[in-house]
Amino acid sequence: MKYLFLLAILLFSTLGFAQENMALRQEIEKLDLAHAAAILKGDAGALDKLMADEVTVNHPTNRIVNEKKELLQLIQKGVIRYTSFKRFPEKFLFFPNMVVIMGREEVIPAAGAPNAGKQLNRRYTNIWMRKDTTWQLQVRHANNVCSE
Repeated sequence: MKYLFLLAILLFSTLGFAQENMALRQEIEKLDLAHAAAILKGDAGALDKLMADEVTVNHPTNRIVNEKKELLQLIQKGVIRYTSFKRFPEKFLFFPNMVVIMGREEVIPAAGAPNAGKQLNRRYTNIWMRKDTTWQLQVRHANNVCSE
């Protein structure tokens, strides 16, 4: 009977953790897709809220962008601009105050941006961190997939 009780506690605590992760997964996925939508729209205000001030991006243009201000300037100058931006999150990894998302993206850069008009397929990793009660994008790596 004692073992049955311990098994029941273990089962219910595992189910609670799974439900908590599902709710967190949905919250972070929503933020991740909002980030993609804000990039597509060139919405600097939304990106400012979604990204940490010290966000670091290993950008597909083979540059490391070390701060949000520089990234927002690239968007305002049209270096980062798209006519289509689709993000497909595939894998979520959960850590204390941090969620890592890995997936793929299909983007078409707009006129004036590098690779304008071409559909680019990418792999990406986004790291979201919680500070107080707010989740923000802290680290991003996106790379174009070479054609076969």
